[in-house]
Amino acid sequence: MGNAPLSEASVHIEQSYDPPRGPRSFAPFEWMVALRYLRSRKANGFVSIIALFSFLGIMLGVATLIVVMSVMNGFHRELMDKIVGINGHAFLQAAEAPFTNWDDVATKTASLPGVKLAIPMVESAAGVSSQFAQSGALVRGIREKDILRLPGVSGNVRDGTLNGFDKAEGVAIGQRLAENLGVRVGDKVSLLIAKGAQTPFGVAPRIKAYPVVAIFQIGMSEFDNLFIYMPLSEAQAFFNKENEATVVEAFVDEPDKMDVFRGEVEKAMASPLIVTDWRQRNKTFFETLQVEKNILFIILTLIVVVAAFNIISGLTMLVKDKTADIAILRTMGATRGAVLRIFLIIGASIGIAGTTAGFLFGLALAKNLDAIRTLLNKLLQTNLFPAEFYFLSRLPSIVEPREVAIVVVMTLVLAVLASVYPAWKAASLDPIEALRHE
Repeated sequence: MGNAPLSEASVHIEQSYDPPRGPRSFAPFEWMVALRYLRSRKANGFVSIIALFSFLGIMLGVATLIVVMSVMNGFHRELMDKIVGINGHAFLQAAEAPFTNWDDVATKTASLPGVKLAIPMVESAAGVSSQFAQSGALVRGIREKDILRLPGVSGNVRDGTLNGFDKAEGVAIGQRLAENLGVRVGDKVSLLIAKGAQTPFGVAPRIKAYPVVAIFQIGMSEFDNLFIYMPLSEAQAFFNKENEATVVEAFVDEPDKMDVFRGEVEKAMASPLIVTDWRQRNKTFFETLQVEKNILFIILTLIVVVAAFNIISGLTMLVKDKTADIAILRTMGATRGAVLRIFLIIGASIGIAGTTAGFLFGLALAKNLDAIRTLLNKLLQTNLFPAEFYFLSRLPSIVEPREVAIVVVMTLVLAVLASVYPAWKAASLDPIEALRHE
């Protein structure tokens, strides 16, 4: 009976007793220990050097990935704009020659929903020469009202004018072709084709001189060195295409919906037509660009992977160097989880710092790439981006936020994963065994 109050008090004390809890995850002391381990000391200076190289590797890997992906995006967009800007999105040709109803086809095509422009053309290859040089060219016959609306040419005239194009009976040529031939506006160039007039001795070549009325620069060296535009009526006479056209080119609002356009053409046209589009004509070219982009991404990702392996080696050496410290932390009450988190913080800190620096450095390079190229050209007295090899007159760069996000997330994940094994090894150390050898 006398012991009852004591028992009740004991029960009350036991019920009210709240055992002390361990430190919460990622507590300040864990961050403090992790950051102290990252600092250079005589004992672990080599470990800090490895951490520095890991940081630099991640930074350069992320920056390089961002720059290369941006350049490939720029190439794709610029080439698409240049190719489509001068060639159109869809090409309508007669299923049975000759193509004499081209005017009706062009009018009906232009009236279809989503079509911005429909241009009839006479197109043929020809030789072109001046008193200084000769070359090959793709000659296009086009009406004045159409060439003034052709986005790739009308907005890029560098010398001369396209006004009065039909009456001038001259030609408009690309900048690089004009340079190769050594001609300016007002000079004459001669066009030559093998199939000219029919004579008793067979078909004679045809050659005729035309004044240069305009010089344009599309910005794509291959096109600037290839195309010559002349009035449609003159092209019909020169190429023996009386009242004929070879193609009607259509420019649409939504190039990705060419199948819909094909269906509209089939409904609108009475006579059958052969319809091709930019995807068919340039399929191999753009697929090659995409394959190159994917391969470069994989190759450059290896830089980040190597940096991640450096994190593994650096943390492993740090764990070995700090074995006694880890054992002391354990004897002072640090849990396995706390030790694990300390080394995860170290690896993640290297990854986050490297990724952030690489992200900022890569964006700065990608945004100013052409200016940097121009500066290097001046300093080195050379051309680091010759237009005749790379098709474009400038180095394009377009940063895609989605791709940048993929690079950043991928790098952070690799950095964290690289820290897991060394952190687990540190957490699994037996403090008694570790201190026994000290």
